[in-house]
Amino acid sequence: MRCGQRPAGSFSSGAARLPRLRHGAAGAGLLRRRGGGSMDEREGDVRWDGLCNRDAAARAAALEHLGQAVLRRGGAAAAPRVLARLLLLAKRCPFRDVREKSEAILSGVQELGIRIPRPLGHGPSRFIPEKETIQVGNEDAMMHTLFAESFATLGRLDNVTLVMVFHPQYLESFLKTQHYLLQMDGPLPLHYRHYIGIMAAARHQCSYLVNLHVNDFLHVGGDPKWLNGLENAPQKLQNLGELNKMLAHRPWLITKEHIEQLLKTEENSWSLAELIHAVVLLTHYHSLASFTFGCGISPEIDCEGGHTFRPPSVSNYCICDMTNGYHGVDDIHASPTTTESVCEVEALMEKMKQLQECRDEEEASQEEMATRFEREKRESMFVCSSEDEESAPTRDVSRHFEDTSYGYKDFSRHGMHVPTFRAQDYSWEDHGYSLVNRLYPDVGQLLDEKFHIAYNLTYNTMAMHKDVDTSMLRRAIWNYIHCMFGIRYDDYDYGEINQLLDRSFKVYIKTVVCTPEKTTKRMYDSFWRQFEHSEKVHVNLLLVEARMQAELLYALRAITRYMT
Repeated sequence: MRCGQRPAGSFSSGAARLPRLRHGAAGAGLLRRRGGGSMDEREGDVRWDGLCNRDAAARAAALEHLGQAVLRRGGAAAAPRVLARLLLLAKRCPFRDVREKSEAILSGVQELGIRIPRPLGHGPSRFIPEKETIQVGNEDAMMHTLFAESFATLGRLDNVTLVMVFHPQYLESFLKTQHYLLQMDGPLPLHYRHYIGIMAAARHQCSYLVNLHVNDFLHVGGDPKWLNGLENAPQKLQNLGELNKMLAHRPWLITKEHIEQLLKTEENSWSLAELIHAVVLLTHYHSLASFTFGCGISPEIDCEGGHTFRPPSVSNYCICDMTNGYHGVDDIHASPTTTESVCEVEALMEKMKQLQECRDEEEASQEEMATRFEREKRESMFVCSSEDEESAPTRDVSRHFEDTSYGYKDFSRHGMHVPTFRAQDYSWEDHGYSLVNRLYPDVGQLLDEKFHIAYNLTYNTMAMHKDVDTSMLRRAIWNYIHCMFGIRYDDYDYGEINQLLDRSFKVYIKTVVCTPEKTTKRMYDSFWRQFEHSEKVHVNLLLVEARMQAELLYALRAITRYMT
C-alpha cells in the first residue's frame, strides 16, 4: 500500500464529535428502528424520541413518558416490537440511565404476567465469545465518548461498532467517513444513498446490511415499491447494476466504456460527481459485507434472529441475567492453548526475522520480482476452501440485484486471466485521492485517513509477544489482497507472502475478500490460533480497506481514462 502523506487523525484525547447532519437528514437525535421507520415515531401511546438526547434531564423526561406509556392499562401498550426495542436499549445504550430505566420497564411488564424477550446468541459476534468483547457500560472514558457520540448522532450502537471498537482509532475514522457518505451534503439524495448500500450489500447476500438500509431507506422517504426488486427502481439506479456486480466480483473488467454508458444515457445519465459518490458507496458496502461475514456479526437484538420470547431452559432466569448478558447456556470458551499453536507464533516470528536479514543482504532483480508476482497471482486463483460450495441467494436479498450467478467463483474456476495493474501507473495517493476530492470534496481526505490508519495500526504485539515490528506482516496481508485483484507494487518481493501467510490464512483471506458469504467459524478459528480476537479483527480491517482501495483503483482509473 502506498498511503498518502497526509497524517492520520489522533485518538489521544477522546473521540472527536461526528460531523453534524445536514438539515432534515435521517438520524439526528432519533433512535432508528430496524423493523421499519424510526424510533421517534409513535406506536400507540409509546414515543421514542428524546432517548438519544445528550442532555440527561431531557432523557429523564423521555424515559418517564416511555415508562408510563408502556405500563399503562396493565401493559396493553407492550407490543412485541416495543419490548424488543426496550431489550435493545437495556443491553446496548451507552447512556446508563436509559439502560437502567429500560430494564426497569421490562421488569414491570414481566410482573404484569407478560412474557418479555431475551437475547439470542452470544454478543455482537458469533465468532468471538461475548466475555471477550467490550461490554456496553464497562467501556473506558475514551470508548464511552465514542459510543455516546455515535448513539446520539446516528441513533444506534450496532454490532459492527461493538466489534470494531477493539480498535477505537480506526472506528472513529470509519464512523466519520460512513456518516459523511450517508448523511452530509453530497451529490446524491439520501434515499439513493441507502438504496445503493442495499444493492452493494445484496451482491454478497449480506442480509444484516440489507435490512439495516431497507429501514433507513424508508425512514428518509424512499419509495417502498423500489424494495420489491431492482426492476422497480428508477432506470438510473438500474443502470448502476452492471458496475455494482463488476466492482464486487471482477473490478479489473471495468473500462471507460462502462463509465461513458452511465454518464451519457440521456435523461437517466449520472453526473461525474454523482458517479464518484455512488462508486465510493458501492465499494464501502462491498467491503463492509466482508467485515460483517469475516467477523461473524450477529443480528441486532431487536431484529429477527436477535431475540426470542420463548422461555429459557433454566428455572432461575431473571431480568438481571438478561441485561447482564446471561442467555441461559454456558459461555463458549476459546480453544485451549496448545504447543502447536504456540510454535506457530514462534515460527512466524522467525520467518519475519529471516526475511528481514535476506532483505539486508541482497535484493532480487526487477525481472525476478515480476516473476514472483505473477506466480503468486496465479496461485491465488486456486486457493479455495474444502467447504466452498454453491449457494443460492435468498429471494429477499437477491431481488436487489440482477444476474445472481455472476461472481468471483466463475473467474477462479475457469482459470481466466487477471491482467496486471501496475500501481506505479495509477495509485491512490497520486491519482485516486485527488480525483475523489475534486469531485466529492473532503471524501478523498476521509478515505485516505481511513486507509492510513488501517494499514499502519499496530500495538507492536503478536499473540503473547510484545515489542514486535509487525509492518512486514501487515504489508504481506495488504499486498496479497491486491495481488488477488491483479495489482502489483514494483518494490515488493511477493516471495515473502508464501513465507508469512500459510494456507489456512490464505483461505480465510480469499473467502472474506472474494466470497464473504461463505466464511465460516471454522475458517476464522483455523488461522492464527494463538492470536487474540482483537488481532483477528485487525486482520479484517486490513481486508476491508485493501479490498475497498483495490475496487476504487479500478473504477477511478476507468473514470480518469474517460475524462482524458
